[in-house]
Amino acid sequence: MTRAFNFSAGPAALPAEVLQQAAEEMLDWHGAGMGVMEMSHRGREFMSILAQAQADLRELLAVPDNYRILFMQGGALAENAIIPMNLLGQRPDERRTADYVVTGAWSVKSQKEARRYCDVNIAASTEADKFTRLPAQAEWRLSKDPAYVHVCTNETIHGVEYFWTPDLAAAGLPDVPLVADVSSHILSRPLDVSRFGVIYGGAQKNIGPSGLTLVIVRDDLLDRSLPVCPTAFHWKTVAENDSMYNTPPTYAIYIAGLVFQWLKRRGGLAAMEAQNKAKAELLYGYLDNSGFYRTAVAKDCRSRMNVPFFLHDETLNDVFLAGARERGLLQLKGHKSVGGMRASIYNAMPLEGVTALVDYLREFERSHG
Repeated sequence: MTRAFNFSAGPAALPAEVLQQAAEEMLDWHGAGMGVMEMSHRGREFMSILAQAQADLRELLAVPDNYRILFMQGGALAENAIIPMNLLGQRPDERRTADYVVTGAWSVKSQKEARRYCDVNIAASTEADKFTRLPAQAEWRLSKDPAYVHVCTNETIHGVEYFWTPDLAAAGLPDVPLVADVSSHILSRPLDVSRFGVIYGGAQKNIGPSGLTLVIVRDDLLDRSLPVCPTAFHWKTVAENDSMYNTPPTYAIYIAGLVFQWLKRRGGLAAMEAQNKAKAELLYGYLDNSGFYRTAVAKDCRSRMNVPFFLHDETLNDVFLAGARERGLLQLKGHKSVGGMRASIYNAMPLEGVTALVDYLREFERSHG
């Protein structure tokens, strides 16, 4: 069987090596006589899988010792509620306002969900620019004393990515935690976790199958929850039970662990960043030099993971997509909210896949331009 090049934004392509290993271990994991999906989550076999996955992720991201890695459920959308429920709790200096920087569809969803639990201050928004740029920190209008400041560091739909980390200390808020949705670019490059209070993301873009949510939270933020926070979503409870308060998404954790090992074999996140730069430069380079396609995102914040683009003649969209499918280039249709096309080129997308896409872009332009 010939595998296609899958440009889906998520659930997304997984490394072929990982899928092959999972297939080989499907019926019998390491001589256990059963597959991972059949294991007790409290048995020694799965406990070893969990421990190795946690250790490998901590190594890849250089997670400091005073941070806990939590394997949770519900996706990043659920975490949009879990975050305020965990950070707005009863404290002597109780805070009921959270600040959000809105840079695309996902941070719009994040701030809307937070409004169910607290007052939300929109510190900055680029909606007037159709989410095609990032606001410089000098543009932000932060609250005097927010419970936290939230950003989405890569907007999957609109294709903008932070290549800098906000500095709340410089803004006069040294004790306010910075919270980041990193769903669609986590593990694509090194990340200084110590600059954040909390990072979180769904696994189904760059890590593994849907169903697993990663949360990395600093120890001092574990126990600030509101009374309404469900026990299974209380970070302190999850941490104390080593992500095993309830039955975790065992198979998704297993696949994520295989991906972590794959990343280590490929040289870690610095090596992965170099490969992702090369893929993004190849694709953006062709789009920039073409009069047939256009991109809207400002060059200083173009996502390396999610590349939205448009045909100048959008009546050709269906023809373009049909031709792409015939060539094994799948799921290039843009999100319904913005239209056009989108190529998601996560870690598992090889350079050969981007090269094949560029070859098709060139061919289509020659025949329809």
